[in-house]
Amino acid sequence: MSTFLSKLSAVQQANRSWVCVGLDPVMERLPEAVRHSDEPLLEFSRAIVEATADLVCAYKPNLAFWLAEGPDGLRQLRALIACVPEHIPVILDAKFNDVGHTAAAYARAALDMLGADAVTANPYLGIDALRPFLAQEKNGLFLLARTSNPSAPDLQDRLVGNQPLYAEVAHLAVRWNAELAGTCGLVVGATYPDELAHLRQVAPELPFLIPGIGAQGGSLEAAVEHGPTAEGVGPIINSSREIIYASNGADFAQAARTATAALRERITGVRQQVSRPTGPSGTKVSLAARLFDAGCIQFGTFTLKSGLTSPIYIDLRLLAGHPRLLRDVARAMAEVAAGLTFDRIAAIPYAGLPIGTALALEMGLPLIYPRQEVKAHGTRRAIEGAYAPGERVLLVDDLITRGDSKLEAIAPLEEAGLSVHDVLVLIDREQGGAEDLSRRGYRLHAVLRLTEILAILEQLGRITSAQHQEVLHYLKAAA
Repeated sequence: MSTFLSKLSAVQQANRSWVCVGLDPVMERLPEAVRHSDEPLLEFSRAIVEATADLVCAYKPNLAFWLAEGPDGLRQLRALIACVPEHIPVILDAKFNDVGHTAAAYARAALDMLGADAVTANPYLGIDALRPFLAQEKNGLFLLARTSNPSAPDLQDRLVGNQPLYAEVAHLAVRWNAELAGTCGLVVGATYPDELAHLRQVAPELPFLIPGIGAQGGSLEAAVEHGPTAEGVGPIINSSREIIYASNGADFAQAARTATAALRERITGVRQQVSRPTGPSGTKVSLAARLFDAGCIQFGTFTLKSGLTSPIYIDLRLLAGHPRLLRDVARAMAEVAAGLTFDRIAAIPYAGLPIGTALALEMGLPLIYPRQEVKAHGTRRAIEGAYAPGERVLLVDDLITRGDSKLEAIAPLEEAGLSVHDVLVLIDREQGGAEDLSRRGYRLHAVLRLTEILAILEQLGRITSAQHQEVLHYLKAAA
């Protein structure tokens, strides 16, 4: 079963579109051609879907406009959602929010009875009110973060610690997205371009549902520049009235198609003009934020194995408990490894083994590992896995402080006739490891440097400037 995010990405690529049509029919505004039919809302909206299905990435019916017509309106909404082609996501805009057992009933109604793929919700009650909407991978949930209405700042700009409430919602959404099965996204209005940019930094992986384009005067440029995720999934840019009421005559469906195509072309034009950072920089921002949110990077006072204290602790063993994050770590490391020459991967136990295994699966290459202790029974191998003398191996571990543990792992590999030239880690703590290896003729490659992580986390509001400086002073003193 595909995830909501993969379904969204697939239709965006197939239709070359980030346009979402809001299906918000008001009886009084319907064209005469459909107003007096037996199912006016359904007939009107179905005609628009049929006319625009090759131009959109999603449809977003607003529940209120269908509820306004009573039980018959709900029946027509259910029939409409069934008419939408299976490959196009339907987001039911209802701003759900209630205690857990009530939220579960809302989720059944929206996702099972009505057949929507995703819903919008208010995050005010916390994760227990949202969990039912994210119980399955195929479902999506868009949390209200920075809405497009004029009075949004009254509450959403209030400070929580040193950041506005809307940013705190985004931090929570990142965590919930990692913990639950479905896809968590954010509703971010195009009427607040600076906040939109800020939220993209806070939540680089989450899809954005962006209202406010058109009648509300939102910035299409900001939506295009800051809307895509770090992996390139585009924003869901919603337009309702400008499309569905493009004509009040019998040609309303064709007029809706013309308006949808025009918005798609406007977005394409802006995309060609806007230069947005992609590739490794986006990957680094995403990984740093997600490692922090997963608890792999912690700040406080920690006693190290040496007995010294440190203001930062990095525990990448936790990656095994976050399979999506581990997969993306492997993909980032594979990008680095793609430029190196080697026959197989050698992972250092123990923290390096899950990473090495994920990297081997990602690259389709064999894995071996040197044992920390050679058993006195069985095969008594110093190196587990199949290999042949003369082969070149890439040594992989989670992080590096000094080079001692890497050199210890290299020794049995070279004794077995294997050749080691390169060492790849996820994080370089920048405390002399690269220099230690270089002096022995080995090259270090790292996806992230600790100073990069610190800068990213401060920029995203995950840590304070004081925490950033404290760790920098620690690194300098320990050098």
